[in-house]
Amino acid sequence: MLDVLAELLPADFVAVDLASGPGSLSHRLLRRFPQARCVAVDLDPVLVEIGRRASTALGDRLRFVEADVSRPDLADVLGEERVDAVLSSTALHWLPSDALAGVYGRMARLIRPGGVLLNADNIPFGRERGAFQQLAEARRARHAVAAFGEDMASGWREFWEAAAAEPALAAVSAERERRFATVGRDHPESVLEFHLAALRDAGFSAVDVVWQEFDDRVVAAIR
Repeated sequence: MLDVLAELLPADFVAVDLASGPGSLSHRLLRRFPQARCVAVDLDPVLVEIGRRASTALGDRLRFVEADVSRPDLADVLGEERVDAVLSSTALHWLPSDALAGVYGRMARLIRPGGVLLNADNIPFGRERGAFQQLAEARRARHAVAAFGEDMASGWREFWEAAAAEPALAAVSAERERRFATVGRDHPESVLEFHLAALRDAGFSAVDVVWQEFDDRVVAAIR
């Protein structure tokens, strides 16, 4: 993703990190491009607060916005008239297809001509679990066990329990619990063909996969 930015953009570009979590991608971007500026947006108040506290050394180069990335007025909430790049990593699969298409359309209007949208995510080969999709899922499961152990879910629980027990995060942890109490994902993930078509329909001039490892892909769209 960062290699694409290096090829396409000037040194002093402005980027948006959609569904940023605590800003790990934003930090990597700003280390790579010392003249760039980034706006990180996420709905999770705990992750946003962690990100803000971990980013004070970056000053005004990294700004966090607590908001739902699918809200229709997101461009106004971000407070940026135009940006050079929009990035997202392993997050937009949480959106149903109609909401995803809406995000792509609004980002197309926010990105200046010549700018780029980059979405790195697990993007299925197709709606049916064919041979290639089964290979991809089996490989990802093996990698997850190697990286996190057999019980990856316990690691997530421990993280959120530790966050809730941290006094500085008590208020935002309570808000997170309230905000996500009824949130789930009961929709099928959008397949690759949908991503490419939705980006073209949004008005991007060039759309394609610029990196792929099984069904882990980086989809790029140039405005």
